[in-house]
Amino acid sequence: MILSFIKLAIIQTKEPSETIVNSIEMYYDKLLVSLPRIALAIFVIVAGVLIARLITNIYKRRILKEAEDPLMARFLAQAIKIILIAIAIMLGLQVAGLDGIATGLLTAVGGGAIVLGFAFQDIGKNFLAGIILAFSRPFDVNDTIMIDAHFGKVRALNFRYTHIKTSDGRDIYIPNSDVLTKPVENYTADGFFRNDFIVGIGYEDNIEKVKAIILDILNNHDGIVTDEDHQNFVIENELTPSTINLKVFFWVNTIDYRVASRIMRGQVIKKVIEALIEAEFILPGNITEIKLYGGQEDLPLKLRKDPRDRDLDLVEKEK
Repeated sequence: MILSFIKLAIIQTKEPSETIVNSIEMYYDKLLVSLPRIALAIFVIVAGVLIARLITNIYKRRILKEAEDPLMARFLAQAIKIILIAIAIMLGLQVAGLDGIATGLLTAVGGGAIVLGFAFQDIGKNFLAGIILAFSRPFDVNDTIMIDAHFGKVRALNFRYTHIKTSDGRDIYIPNSDVLTKPVENYTADGFFRNDFIVGIGYEDNIEKVKAIILDILNNHDGIVTDEDHQNFVIENELTPSTINLKVFFWVNTIDYRVASRIMRGQVIKKVIEALIEAEFILPGNITEIKLYGGQEDLPLKLRKDPRDRDLDLVEKEK
């Protein structure tokens, strides 16, 4: 009875170790059989990634130069690269005989996308907005735009943000969701921009003559556009205590917005002032009114007499 119990105990102690050894041997044999397929799968994935890079590089070199829409071309290049790499990974898993893993990976990616969508809502919104903007947007590369309080020239559109360069050299990266939902002011969409400034003249000046001088400057200044659709004009804008304010409107070409809107505006203002001074028109300053309060009769001011007037007074006294 005791001997049979001992034999049974020995058999029970041997069975787990034998099972482990047999399992290891079985998985080792399967690994040896699968090694060529795993190596081939790795080769497929690496080759797929390299091919994806090669295709996108060729696309960027040849198509981007001739593309009418550079932003769309760059977006498609990034999308093509991601899709090709994903295809290479799926093919590699199938070559390795891991079809179940490939199916499970797709399922996990789908489920993970839902979870991550809630966890990273802002990133997801920017990504989707980038896709929408790639196909439909109110600006192109090198357009001068204003989004919210950010003003500058568009440099690039990526999946998550839009890159603009301000006139003072700052690089601003605006989330695509803001670009999609907030008003966008495009100053160079059709290539024309209307400038304006105000000139103050005296009440005794001839308004029509002043307007004729200003219009002559606008019609003969290089860079100012004049055609049927873009008319330059001057209007009476405001009556102030000291001046009649005329408002000058003129159109410029916005190939270079900085030159057209700022430098040229300053040049036109300079020419107008010089021409009006040469024509002996009065350009009065603001009138300051001084009031006396509390029954005060005299101004607390002391005026110094001109030395030339003193000399004249002495001459008159001698006479």
